[in-house]
Amino acid sequence: MKGDYQDLVDEISTLLGAPATLENRDFRLIAFGAHDSDDDLAMDPVRTRSILTRGSTAAVRSWFEGFGIARATGPVRIPAAPEAGVFRGRICLPVRYRGIVQGYVWLLDREPGPAPEALAAAMEVADRIGVLLAEEARAGADLSREFLAVLTAGRGWQQDMAVSALRAALGPAAADELHTVVCVAPWTAEAPATVPGAAAVCVVPGRGADAGPGQGAPDTPGGAGSGPRDAADGSPGGSGGRGPGTGRALAVLVRLRSADVLGPAEAVATRLLGSGPGAGAAARTAAGAAAAGGGRTAAGAAVPAAAAGTARTAAAGRPGNASAAGPGAGGRAGGAPAAGGRTGTAVALAPGGAPGGPAAGIAEPGRGLGGLADAWAQASAAARAAAAQPRLGPVARWSAIGPYRMLSALASAAPADDPAARPLLGPAQRELARTAEVFLDCAGQAGRAAAALGIHRQTLYYRLARVEQLTGLDLDEGEDRLLLHMALKTARLHA
Repeated sequence: MKGDYQDLVDEISTLLGAPATLENRDFRLIAFGAHDSDDDLAMDPVRTRSILTRGSTAAVRSWFEGFGIARATGPVRIPAAPEAGVFRGRICLPVRYRGIVQGYVWLLDREPGPAPEALAAAMEVADRIGVLLAEEARAGADLSREFLAVLTAGRGWQQDMAVSALRAALGPAAADELHTVVCVAPWTAEAPATVPGAAAVCVVPGRGADAGPGQGAPDTPGGAGSGPRDAADGSPGGSGGRGPGTGRALAVLVRLRSADVLGPAEAVATRLLGSGPGAGAAARTAAGAAAAGGGRTAAGAAVPAAAAGTARTAAAGRPGNASAAGPGAGGRAGGAPAAGGRTGTAVALAPGGAPGGPAAGIAEPGRGLGGLADAWAQASAAARAAAAQPRLGPVARWSAIGPYRMLSALASAAPADDPAARPLLGPAQRELARTAEVFLDCAGQAGRAAAALGIHRQTLYYRLARVEQLTGLDLDEGEDRLLLHMALKTARLHA
């Protein structure tokens, strides 16, 4: 299919005597003609970025669409705008099929411009491109439907039938390739038309990242997934917004060359976080900021003034994990130092970015399609963990989320409503919940916990005593500590 597109783009370039580029309706680059001109203005920042990154920014897209290209049925001439990084005017040939725009062919304009006869011939080629794009879109829709069926079908014969249908849609060779599943949640837009490196893409409805096989029911506010939510500061027991455990999620089947190299999946996840809905929240870490760009486009162009507000992403990383080396004293009552005098680093509960911001998870690699439902559960759990624990995100591998692997399985249906922990998980006890979680994260070492929280030890002891009063738990007992720790972490997953 790519060869067909390239041949047709080259045909248009020959007809009009200018290098052409073909993009789909989402401004994702499909093919481009050779360019050997010495004219420096020919490769302006917008065109350079389109070729190098295989796409355009939302601001650039909005600016070009302002000239009516999505409604046009014939060539549209767009003037140069140096302040927008468009040093040369453009000719846009809308690519349509049965009246529906499928994409655009772009050419650099020059005086006196192509003859009307040449433009008419180029539009005929654009119509042939439209047929190919429409066929590809239908095939992609079929893949999305079958992929979604595999992820949401129940166990047994329904799953077997869904896997067989997806195998037929992909083809035997592609179905047996090494792959992994990526989950991006929450996802509020439609599925992207194309994702480079992906074999299939779909939007999973319902509770999204909570949903395992057979749990793709429509999303309902306050349904089975409702429970204690994280506060805006990332503490269990707040009343924060909807996170990756609720709403819709994007599922991507990514091809891999090696089970030891998940770089392609990480690149897909980072690209989707940087360009999808909620991209501003996803850029809250240094990794997200690096992927999304640091303020200017990849070509260094300023975006048009009409959309300049979308040009920048957060340059700073997410708030770091508060840490400090405490005196290493063990026990709440001031026990002996940890073995070897190790002070360790205490991880405080740092804000996880904007409440409900997107995060991504990556499953373990596998071959064949029979394990896709389990891989989706892994990717969903990793996405939830990345949102719940700032140090893991915004992109987390299933293999790297530690205790959240077990916690996500235990909490896959609904948060455990344990009567002992319940009084601590309300919004009014946010500070006590955070204190208890940091203390337990620090293995009960009062010095480390007080340092991480930035409070005096006596204040810590007072708060812990209040925790014991509210819950009826004895924090000197291992099983009581385990219960409370699990309850607090589970509350994070359902934030």
